[in-house]
Amino acid sequence: MNILIRKPHLIFLISIPMIMLIGILKGDALLDINVYDTYYLIGYLHLATLISILFGIIGMVYWIMQKANRKLSKWLNLTHIGLTIGGTLIVWILSKFYRIEITEHEFNNNLTLIITSIILFMIVGQLLFPINIIFGLVNRKNKSSV
Repeated sequence: MNILIRKPHLIFLISIPMIMLIGILKGDALLDINVYDTYYLIGYLHLATLISILFGIIGMVYWIMQKANRKLSKWLNLTHIGLTIGGTLIVWILSKFYRIEITEHEFNNNLTLIITSIILFMIVGQLLFPINIIFGLVNRKNKSSV
């Protein structure tokens, strides 16, 4: 846990090959998102590429801040990493509970609501990343808890 606080870029950069491998192994499979009467189709490889690019940018910014000897807030780091990585894992696990039977429509609706809420919470939590970077750049003392 201490290495995660000192080098938060590692978890993002190490997860990129795993995400890309999952995207490649899915092949031509599509993720379909139903919003009212509209279906959005996204290829898993494209989604994995997008997530990998975002994780790469986040990891590089954390690495640059470390190389520039800028100290970031410990709790903002942990919260951002927990929401990003932990939220992604929770959404992936919950998506495995979808039921195929037509009689389980209400269960799937509730599960979709939970997953959507977690994703929205993750998106709002991404605001902590620029706040943490600005905090690290503005903080003149550089005496943070990291």
